[in-house]
Amino acid sequence: MELKLYNTLTKRKEIFKPIHGNEVRIYSCGPTVYKDATIGNMRTNVFMDILRRVLKYNGYTLKHVMNITDVGHLVSDADEGEDKMIKSAKEEGKTPLEIAEFYTKRFLKDLKDLNIDMPEIICKATDHIDDMLKFVEELMKKGYAYETSTAIYFDVSKLDEYGVLSGINLEEQKEGARVEVDKEKKNPYDFALWIKAPENHLMKWDSPWGLSYPGWHIECSAMSKKYLGEEFDIHTGGIDLIPTHHENEIAQSKGLTGKNPARFWIHGEYLLINGGKMSKSLGNVYLLSDIIKRGYSPLSYRIFCFSASYRNKLNFTWEAIDASNKALIKLKEAYRKHLEGNDDVQEEIINEFENKFHEAINDDLNMPLAMSIVWEVAKYNLKSKKLANLLLKFDTVLGIKIDELEENKEKIPDEVLELVEKRKQARQDKNWELSDKIRDEINKKGYNIKDQKDGVIIEKL
Repeated sequence: MELKLYNTLTKRKEIFKPIHGNEVRIYSCGPTVYKDATIGNMRTNVFMDILRRVLKYNGYTLKHVMNITDVGHLVSDADEGEDKMIKSAKEEGKTPLEIAEFYTKRFLKDLKDLNIDMPEIICKATDHIDDMLKFVEELMKKGYAYETSTAIYFDVSKLDEYGVLSGINLEEQKEGARVEVDKEKKNPYDFALWIKAPENHLMKWDSPWGLSYPGWHIECSAMSKKYLGEEFDIHTGGIDLIPTHHENEIAQSKGLTGKNPARFWIHGEYLLINGGKMSKSLGNVYLLSDIIKRGYSPLSYRIFCFSASYRNKLNFTWEAIDASNKALIKLKEAYRKHLEGNDDVQEEIINEFENKFHEAINDDLNMPLAMSIVWEVAKYNLKSKKLANLLLKFDTVLGIKIDELEENKEKIPDEVLELVEKRKQARQDKNWELSDKIRDEINKKGYNIKDQKDGVIIEKL
């Protein structure tokens, strides 16, 4: 059965075939570990996971690389501002290494809670400084990079085409280009490969250009080339990475090898919150731990992600998570009923269900359609072990642990959650008297709160 995937590079669905026999080589842009990953970030990881599982369902073996950015990602996502790792380290009074270790562990825990099928290789930027340096030196030798007093820049004018993913036209963009921070840049869209470090910069390495550190984009090109070769099958990431990070990855890789590094570029869309953007100022930046604190299974968020195509925006509401959690419990109950059933179901029916599911996931990971078939099987009037086994097979793609009982937890009331947030603010303000008073109010409403290093646990008394 043919597998079709939407390719951002060609703007159409294409039949997928690996370059190297039965092995699929994938590179996924991982997190910058300077803060907690949001549920928006996690939607991208669920999409990445479904892609992995669908490829495996089709019989392919995988060599999948995901990076951990622990240096070089500036606050503007381009060449402006402070390094995100250093900014976070200063704010939290820790070293960049401590920040990276702390948030990497938190990120990996979220992946585990979401039952993400882990990439075969997870690699840190700081472990590959030499690989990045060699990459930049080769670009200099080939004439694709130049030195200024502050950085080594990639010269986009040397390429036959720049903007193959986003459709940016450099000539049209010149008049409206943003003000350049470095006046020594030849072109507004030239980007930093390597940045010369100020004297007080916390993260810097020896290089031919003095003490310096890598730009954000170079790590992905260097590590994908090291582990997957000059050309590989699939590159994934969030849609926000297209206009800057992924365009620059392609540019520097083409400069070095003459090739676009990936045949398929696949991107996941944004997660909306109550119909709008996620924003600190709006107080709607949610983490997976926030879902868990409200008494929901983290897998309820996973199943929620299946309600829309990865290429469409998805709107998060607490009502939707509540419904997804109930759906998760019902699917597991349906599996249990089929497992205990003794009815005979014809093989033709089993095969029809399986073919419909396979066709859905092979049509660009169409999870809404796939889930409709899962529900048909779950609700089938005859209860049969054959249908239970079919659901178990579907779960190799769904990843909802359908054969494990889900505890039907009571939802924590909103008024209690509001008190928890007020207490959190009181503790940040060091108003311990108010904090204790709010704790007493929480207790009176039948709940207890336990302070942890990474947050709080809310328990029913």
